[in-house]
Amino acid sequence: MNARLCNDLDVENPWTGPMLHEKVDFCKQVIVRAGDLVMEGFGQARTMQMKGPQDYLTEFDGRCEALLRQAVADAFPGDGFFGEEGGGAGNAPRLWVVDPIDGTANFARNIPHFCIAIAYVENGRAEFGAIYNPVLRELHFARRGEGATLNGRPIRVSAVASAQAATVELGWSSRIEKGDYLETMSGLLDLGLNVRRAGSGALGLAYVADGRNEAYAERHMNSWDCVAGLLMVEEAGGRICSFEGDEKILRGGPVLASVPGLADSISRVVGIQLA
Repeated sequence: MNARLCNDLDVENPWTGPMLHEKVDFCKQVIVRAGDLVMEGFGQARTMQMKGPQDYLTEFDGRCEALLRQAVADAFPGDGFFGEEGGGAGNAPRLWVVDPIDGTANFARNIPHFCIAIAYVENGRAEFGAIYNPVLRELHFARRGEGATLNGRPIRVSAVASAQAATVELGWSSRIEKGDYLETMSGLLDLGLNVRRAGSGALGLAYVADGRNEAYAERHMNSWDCVAGLLMVEEAGGRICSFEGDEKILRGGPVLASVPGLADSISRVVGIQLA
């Protein structure tokens, strides 16, 4: 593990409770370890597998998830683990929800926009989460009730309230009909929003939390892609949809996160209710 990088990204933890404190520290350290592993494969030519249409898989997805799964099992053997590649105990009362590489298509094509995402969930609700882009060495982190940070510095959502000055990232899933996606994109453009898709939903949500996007919407996301990011947006002052409970963790669902000033209008267009 790159110990210096861990020290650079670590922040003081004001939360009480020795077990949560221990888990927070563990999360920040292990996600950097995972990032170091993933970077061993970045920038190399490789053979890619396909799990489905536009759904890429590389050997580093599996290696990274194996590292995280084993680390959680060693440190907290009573906790469950639910990962994109290997599944797991998705309805455990104490659960680590993990995407080893979100943005695998970017990673596989040597585009530096991908991340590792980890959320810690108790009884169906995220308590803290981390999103780490190892190329930029950016660690987004949030703990329920304690705010959100980027490399230890507090972050807030954008203050933009005009659609003509705002950017929304619109994610795509093969579970949703193409016509539905195009209709949604058209409605957002009609509002005056700039619409883009960068290929990592977790980073898209993190960028709402730190003000680089004004909103992120996707008609279906898996829990490992969005649970950490939704908590970050909420803790950074944004509005989010509800994504709690075992069913959402196991099956996924629609996702919307937005700055307050545009939340209602975007919600109406994308047809996703806010909490």
